[in-house]
Amino acid sequence: MKRILIFSLTFLLFACNSKSQLKVGDKVPAFQLKDQDGNTFDISTALGKQPLVIYFYPKDETSVCTKEACSFRDAYTSFSQYGAKVIGISADGVASHKKFAEHHHLPFTLLADTSNTVRKLFGVPKTFVIPGRVTYVVDKQGVIVHTFNSMKDSEKHVQEALAALKNIK
Repeated sequence: MKRILIFSLTFLLFACNSKSQLKVGDKVPAFQLKDQDGNTFDISTALGKQPLVIYFYPKDETSVCTKEACSFRDAYTSFSQYGAKVIGISADGVASHKKFAEHHHLPFTLLADTSNTVRKLFGVPKTFVIPGRVTYVVDKQGVIVHTFNSMKDSEKHVQEALAALKNIK
C-alpha cells in the first residue's frame, strides 16, 4: 500500500496536468525565444502570415528526437508547399540547437526554451521527468487546429501535421 501511495504521489508530482495543455480551438500564446542562430523569434511576427507547425521535443541528439527532427527535415518540401513554418522547441540552448541543426541539415527553426517557459505556456505534459513530445498545427490566425502527443511514435508527428495542414488549406 505504501509503495502504491509513493508511486501515485510521484506520478502526480512529475506529470503535468493535461487540463492545462492547449487544445484545438485555443489561441497560441505570445512568446519570444532565441533561435539556433541567436536571433530572437517572436511568434507574433509569424501569425497572420502562414500556418505553423510547432513541435516540442525533449532533447537534441537523442535517438527518438533526432529521428523526429530528420522526419520533419525529409518532409520539409511538403510543409513548404502548404506555406507552413516548422518550429522545433526544446530546453536545449542556442549552441546545442546550432550543432543539432548543422549536424542533421535541419532547414527549419529551432527555439531554445531553456527555462521551459513556453513549454509551460502550451501545457506540454511530462512523462515523469522527461519533457513531452507534442506537435501543434496552427492556422494563419493563430488558432490551434490539431495536436498530436506521442513520446515514442516520433515520425507520426510529421504525418499528423501534414494531414492537418491539408485540411486547413
